[in-house]
Amino acid sequence: MKIRAIVVATALIGAAATVSAQPSARLELTEASITDVQAALTAGRISSVQLVRQYLARIAAYDHAGPELNSLIRINPKAAAEAAVLDAERKAGKVRGPMHGIPVIIKDNYDTGDMPTSAGSLALATSQPSRDGFVVKKLRDAGAIILGKSNLHELAAGITSISSLGGQTRNPYDPTRCPGGSSGGTGAAIAASFATVGWGSDTCGSIRIPSAFNALVGLRPTQGLVSRRGIVPLSHTQDIGGPLARTVTDLAIALDVSVGYDSEDAVTNVLRDTPAPRFQASLSKDALRGARIGVFLPYFRETDAEIADTVRAAIAAMRAQGATVVDVPMAEFDTLMANTSVINLETKFDLIDYLRTVPNAPVKSLRDILDRGLYDRQLEVRFRVIDTVLAADSEQHRTTLKRQAALRARMERILDSLSLDAIAYPTVRQRPTLVGEVQNGSTCNLGAQSGLPSISVPAGFAADGLPVGIELLGKGFSDTRLVALAYAFEQSGARRTAPSTTPALVAGKAPVSAPIVVTTRARGIVATTRITLDRVHSVLRWSATVKSTGGAPPSAQLSALVLRRTGNAGRISGPISGAAASGTTSASIAIPAGVSRVSARLLGPGQASGSGSFPLTYADRVAFDAGRLTVAMYTGAGVEPVEVKLAR
Repeated sequence: MKIRAIVVATALIGAAATVSAQPSARLELTEASITDVQAALTAGRISSVQLVRQYLARIAAYDHAGPELNSLIRINPKAAAEAAVLDAERKAGKVRGPMHGIPVIIKDNYDTGDMPTSAGSLALATSQPSRDGFVVKKLRDAGAIILGKSNLHELAAGITSISSLGGQTRNPYDPTRCPGGSSGGTGAAIAASFATVGWGSDTCGSIRIPSAFNALVGLRPTQGLVSRRGIVPLSHTQDIGGPLARTVTDLAIALDVSVGYDSEDAVTNVLRDTPAPRFQASLSKDALRGARIGVFLPYFRETDAEIADTVRAAIAAMRAQGATVVDVPMAEFDTLMANTSVINLETKFDLIDYLRTVPNAPVKSLRDILDRGLYDRQLEVRFRVIDTVLAADSEQHRTTLKRQAALRARMERILDSLSLDAIAYPTVRQRPTLVGEVQNGSTCNLGAQSGLPSISVPAGFAADGLPVGIELLGKGFSDTRLVALAYAFEQSGARRTAPSTTPALVAGKAPVSAPIVVTTRARGIVATTRITLDRVHSVLRWSATVKSTGGAPPSAQLSALVLRRTGNAGRISGPISGAAASGTTSASIAIPAGVSRVSARLLGPGQASGSGSFPLTYADRVAFDAGRLTVAMYTGAGVEPVEVKLAR
């Protein structure tokens, strides 16, 4: 892993040095949209070469340093040179469209003719396709710059984004947690503003889950709108590529580049004699007016209470914008969904077929990968189960495809019978899991196994600062309608906030917070506390000393020096200590406004000095920004503290 980090860091330094002579640009890239960047390019306030340099600086600061998101496997060494060519085209009056000169990230299962395509596997670290895949070629033809290739769950076979080549990608909203998967590298990279927009692939939630966990918007298109050619396959029946973006407008622009007929992929024959959908042209702030949205009740079972509340609040906002909302129960849903996935039945043979197209492929099959031990241990059971499948054409496979067709027909009948534009439910019913643990609560199989389009949109945040996504699923080829509904919902209020671990750079580097010094006096005691808030690592570092002044009474003693937080009214969920015996381990409870509580104990009785650090919770970060964190000193027998507010 250290070797890979050195290689990536060297590439970053080299690429940055190539453009270091460029003058400073006047555009802050954190959260900048395609339209923001394109406007700056058009006005001459920034060049594409400068864009590359600034994004590489963010990657250097935060991907293998700072919060160590570990979202990228490799950087395109030609990115700066490609940007210079596009700058020259712009200067000559040739602009290919809204993606001209825009740096993007692509998942490392997209074939690139000039860089290896690994799918996160150590076995494919040097696997070099002969040409760009369909989507990659369309991106380059549109003027996009492939800045780098992102990590993914190995061979896209999971949803926590760990791989033998890329390691574990971390969630920028809480680096102790996973970013979703399998396109978690793209999700983390775009959430952290390592590029303007990114591409992933979805076989069962691999676009939508990272979108939900990183406060992004992502569409799984109707099967047939996007060519699968040049994407390392997991399941030819369920695979499809698509973008992840910070805004719906960016998503629409990116989708317009992605979709289209490919004579080499028969699944796209639906577009052979039909114009491709136009997503950007479909956007309307009034799209929810008169729309009908179904609340899909089966996916509100076994759902985290805060996630369910947040999604229902999002649906209420849709109603406020003019949508009619109806409940959609479905007693037979579990039976209908059972045995509808073909992933494990297809992976073994699809991978063999793909590897035959790669010149001098380093391995020929999943069996080769297993025999050589070139996989992460977390994938062992999954890979060995897949390798036991005996034939590509089997009665089980044919039966499963029939069940998928029945599922799709049933869902479309529901949408038709209730005159629904979409059904709505949580994208994931549980919070992002801690690194190393299993992720539960996915609802991805409905869209993936029915083949119907589904879009995940930011719905808000839980009390611990983790993003929550709402998913909308519609009839086949209603993709533009879904994107329009998402756009209208987005206009009802901001539901995305940038992660605090990847703030705007200062002079090209991660910002360093100045320490805050707080002096607290009471009963002849003076406490001096020095506090530094490290947002990049989400850590608070402190040191404190306590001294007695002349004439202090004998009773003047320190009981405690603590950090306190005030406010945070609302409902929160959390574990109940010692409740396992009763069968109840968590609860959701109302917190009154104005209440104070101890966030951290700094010094105790008799201590004259001390120092340390602790992880800063999301609630504490919000309280700090709002001026609701204080240093409180307790003395003698009293229980009323002397408090001094932390001033930013």
